[in-house]
Amino acid sequence: MNRNDDKTTVPVSSVGAGEGQPLALTNNIIHEDDENCNYNFKNIFKEMNHPYYLHTISMSKLYDTAYTPKKPVIENLLYGGTYLFVGAPKIGKSFLMAQIAYHVSSGINLWDNKVHKGTVLYLALEDDYARLQKRLSRMFDMEENSNFYLATQSNQLNGGLDKQLEYFLSRHDDTRLIIIDTLQKIREVDGVKFNYASDYDIVTKLKDFSDRNGVCLLLVHHTRKQAAEDCFETISGTNGLLGAADGAFVLQKEKRTDLKAVLDVVGRDQQDQRLHLIFDQEHCIWSLTKAETELWKEPPDPILDAVAAIVKTEQPEWNGTPSELVNRLGLNMKPNILTKRLNVNAGRLQNEYGIYYESDRNHDGRYIKLLLDNPMA
Repeated sequence: MNRNDDKTTVPVSSVGAGEGQPLALTNNIIHEDDENCNYNFKNIFKEMNHPYYLHTISMSKLYDTAYTPKKPVIENLLYGGTYLFVGAPKIGKSFLMAQIAYHVSSGINLWDNKVHKGTVLYLALEDDYARLQKRLSRMFDMEENSNFYLATQSNQLNGGLDKQLEYFLSRHDDTRLIIIDTLQKIREVDGVKFNYASDYDIVTKLKDFSDRNGVCLLLVHHTRKQAAEDCFETISGTNGLLGAADGAFVLQKEKRTDLKAVLDVVGRDQQDQRLHLIFDQEHCIWSLTKAETELWKEPPDPILDAVAAIVKTEQPEWNGTPSELVNRLGLNMKPNILTKRLNVNAGRLQNEYGIYYESDRNHDGRYIKLLLDNPMA
C-alpha cells in the first residue's frame, strides 16, 4: 500500500482550523435532504469565519473518529515523525545511520526489532561519495541495494530543501525514512544566535513535512560539551529542539576510545529505553548486547483477535455496518461501542495485525471497512 492509501481514514481538515487539527465533517453530520445539508454547512462555515472561532472536538466525537496511526519504521524504535539522533562528534553516529538506512531499505530486522521495508534517502552532508563508498563497502561488502539513496549536498531548509524532498518522494512513493546528517548543515547561517524559538521553529517545520508526507525524518545532531544528569539535556542548543521533535536518541560512551556505548531512547510513540551496544571495528557495525529496560506489551484483546480472524488471505476485505460486524463476531455489545473501540485501536489493528481500518458515514448510515495489507505475503 502506498502513501496515498492512508487518506481514507484521515478526517477532513477544516478551513481556518489549526494545521494538523482534524475536523471530520463527514463523521459529525448526517442530513435528511439536500436543503438541510446546505443549511447546516452554511452555518458551520459562518461560524468558522468568526474572528474568534476556536476549533474544538468533544470527547464523544473524538472516540467517534478513526485517525491514521503512525507507521512503524523499526518497531519499538522508530516511527513516522521527526526524531533527533544525538551524540558527540566522531562517536560513530554516521556508521549507525548507514546501518539503520541499510536495514530499512533491505527489510532486514535490526537487533531483533521488526523492520518495515521501504526506500531510504540519506543526506550525508558532511561526507563525499568516495568516503561513503569506502564506508558502505566495509560495512556491507559488495551487497547492492537499489532502495538506498545517498546525497552529499542539498538546499537549506529555508532555501528549498522541502521542495527537493517532495520531488524525491514523488519519484519514490514507498519512502519510509529520510536521514539528515547533520541538522546544522540545513540551517541558515546568518550570524543570528539560535534561541528556543528558532530551535523549535526548525524542528516544527521538519515535523510538519514528515507528518504531511507520512515519513520518518531522522536528524543527526551533536551534544554539547557540558555534562548533565539527564543525557537528553546534553543536546546542543535549547530545549526547543527536543520539545518540537517526536522523540530523540542519545548515543554515549564513557571514553571516546571505548567500543561499548549506551543508546538512550525517548519518544511519543515508543517507550523509553536504554540499549547497550558494541562496535565491531572490522565491519563498522553496531550490535546490541542487552536492553536495560524491558518493554511493556499491551495484553491480548479478544475483540481485535476476532476481527483479525475474519480478514484473511482468502478474504482480504470486509465491508458492512457496525451491526453486521457485531453479529459476525457474535458479540454482546452495542454497535456504536464496537465502532468506538475499533476507532481507538486503529493503530494496533494496523501495526500488530496488518489490517487497515476505516469507519465513516454516508446517507445510509455508518459503515466499516477492513482491509488486509499485502494479502499475498
